[in-house]
Amino acid sequence: MTQLETSMAIMMKVFDTYAAADGKPGSLSKAEVKTLLEKELPQLIKGAKNKDDVDQMIKGLDFNGDAEVDFEEFAVLVAALACACHGRKGKK
Repeated sequence: MTQLETSMAIMMKVFDTYAAADGKPGSLSKAEVKTLLEKELPQLIKGAKNKDDVDQMIKGLDFNGDAEVDFEEFAVLVAALACACHGRKGKK
């Protein structure tokens, strides 16, 4: 597989791993999102000014208002974070 194909496969695997924790493999609960962020993006959590910021970010991911984060909503988070990190590359 190419690097991009590998990256996509890893992203899908990460989502599926955390989404399966509560028996609903198609979406992440708030608790599952928090666990995913703590384990997969620990620097993001450490960089948050307060825990309410993290809760607001999680709430903001739920575009359809169903109190869960589906794969499409998760993909938006990953893409937004990648854009933010890429924009900061080289800036000190």
